[in-house]
Amino acid sequence: MRRSRPSDSILVLAELVAKAKAGSLTFASAGVGSATHWAAERLRLSAGFQAVHVPFRGGPEALTEIMTGRVDFMCIGVSSSLGFIREGTLLALGVCTPKRTPALPDVPTTLEAGFADSDYVFWNGMLVPAKTPRAIVERLHQEAQKVLALPAVKEKFAPQGIDPMPLTPAEFDALIKKEIDINVALVKAAGIKFN
Repeated sequence: MRRSRPSDSILVLAELVAKAKAGSLTFASAGVGSATHWAAERLRLSAGFQAVHVPFRGGPEALTEIMTGRVDFMCIGVSSSLGFIREGTLLALGVCTPKRTPALPDVPTTLEAGFADSDYVFWNGMLVPAKTPRAIVERLHQEAQKVLALPAVKEKFAPQGIDPMPLTPAEFDALIKKEIDINVALVKAAGIKFN
């Protein structure tokens, strides 16, 4: 992968935004309401441009359309795109996380590029039925934290751009509630319609 200076990526992201403001661009997602959709909408609204959403049945299909040039851009998790970025098949313009990812240290955040409220963290979490006894929830949390602390797990995650977020069950509950509120506001602001 060709390493670029942070300012290079910011300039290229600015060029994408300028092109979008001058005409119509398309953006891919892994489906309406997916994390890839939310992230692109947050960037689009923050940067103040219009773009046509092209939803696909999943990330791999959407990435294929980006790599062929049939769709202009996509916001997708680092772990899904890192191999293509390193091969030079995809160009990383920015990361939508609040801080840079160690997997792509030279790629600036969209916040650094000047787009306030454009950050969107792609996360995975462990969920259980709502009526699960709290003692079981706490035990699952403790065991998951032990696994995430294992050197072998850290070594496996790091090259994939996966940064563990060791939240307590209460913090995770708060994150989910916050994201629901943010996404409801995003749906209204972006005029997203669901079937």
